Amino acid sequence: MSRSYRPQDLHAAGSANPLRLAAQGFFWTGGELVDHPAAGKATRGQQYVEYWIPQDLKHDLPIVMIHGGGGQGTDFLGTADGREGWVHWFVRAGWAVYVVDRPQHGRSPFNPEFQGPMAAPGPTVFLERLFTRPADFDDNYPQAKLHTQWPGTGQMDDPTFLSFLAGTGPTLADHVTAQTDAQRAGAQLLDRIGPAIVLTHSAGGPPGWLIADARPDLVRAIVAVEPLGPPFEAISGQLPFGITHAPLTYEPALAQGDQLASQDMPSPGEGLVPYKIQAEPARQLPNLARMPIVIVTAEASWMAADNHAIVHFLRQAGCSVDHVRLEDRGVHGNGHAMQLERNSDEVASVIAGWLGDTGFN
Repeated sequence: MSRSYRPQDLHAAGSANPLRLAAQGFFWTGGELVDHPAAGKATRGQQYVEYWIPQDLKHDLPIVMIHGGGGQGTDFLGTADGREGWVHWFVRAGWAVYVVDRPQHGRSPFNPEFQGPMAAPGPTVFLERLFTRPADFDDNYPQAKLHTQWPGTGQMDDPTFLSFLAGTGPTLADHVTAQTDAQRAGAQLLDRIGPAIVLTHSAGGPPGWLIADARPDLVRAIVAVEPLGPPFEAISGQLPFGITHAPLTYEPALAQGDQLASQDMPSPGEGLVPYKIQAEPARQLPNLARMPIVIVTAEASWMAADNHAIVHFLRQAGCSVDHVRLEDRGVHGNGHAMQLERNSDEVASVIAGWLGDTGFN
C-alpha cells in the first residue's frame, strides 16, 4: 500500500475534512468470572466495545457494528487499502457508532484455558477464492466472474491481501458457546447504551439474531450484511435453529433437544441455489418479528447465490424483511467483504438510504 502513516502526512491528508468527535473510547461487556485450577478466578466471554460519538450528532439511535467470523472490529475501521472504514463514514453522517470485537476475537482476549478450545485454522487460499480474487478460479460460484472491487490483485503477496490476512484470527471450536457469549455480551451492551440499530456482517449474523431475540425492545432494526447461511446448512455446519447454532425463541416453542423440521425448495432462478425452509406449519420468531430487517447482498459474492434463502426463511417465520441487492441500487462488482473494497462508501450509502427510507432519519 502506498498510503503513509506518518503523523504529518495523516494530518495533511485529513486537515481539510477533519473527523470531529464529541467522545471516543472503549469499555467491556459480557465477561463472566470462572474458576480455574491455576489462575483461581478468571474472566471469559468478555467483549471489547469501542464507541465513536460525532460532534454533530444527527440521529437518536446509534449503530452497533458486529463483525464476521475470524475477523474483528477493525473490519469496519478501515479498508484493505488503508482508507477510512464504515465507522468513519457513518460518524461523518452524524451517527453514533459502537463497534465490537466479539468474544474471542480481536482485542477480546482469547486464552483457550479460559475461553475454550480454538477451532482448527482453514487454508489461506480460501480467502483468495471467496474474498479477494474469486474471478480467477474457473470452478468457482457463478457470480465470481463479476468481482471487480477488491483494491489490489487479491493474491497472497499483495499488500492489500496481507492487510486483510493480518486481521484474521481464531474462533471458538464450539459454535454454540461462541454465539451464546456474543448474545450475552451484546445484550449487556444494549442495556448500557439503550435502543440501537444492529448492523452485522457474515458470521456476525447469528449473534445479531440472538441479541435481538434477547432484547427485542432495544433492537430497533437489523441490517444483516450477507448473514451466515443458508438456513440449516451454512458454511459453519448444520444450524439446528435454522439461522443460528444457539437457541432462538420460537412459537410454538421447541422442546429441549428438538430441532426445526425443514423442507427442500428448488432454485428460484439461474445462479441461485436450492435451499431449505421450515416444514409447514412454520414456527414463528415473535421477537425478531418486532423490528424491520434488511438483508444486504453483494453482486459478486458467493452469498449472491444463497441469500434469498434466509430472506424466505425469515418471512416464513413472520418477520418483516427487505432484500437489497447492491446491483439493483447501481453498486456493482462487490464480494463478500464489501466494507473493505474500493467502493465501500457506496455500499455504506445504500445502507444509510435503507435506514432513511425505513424512518430512521
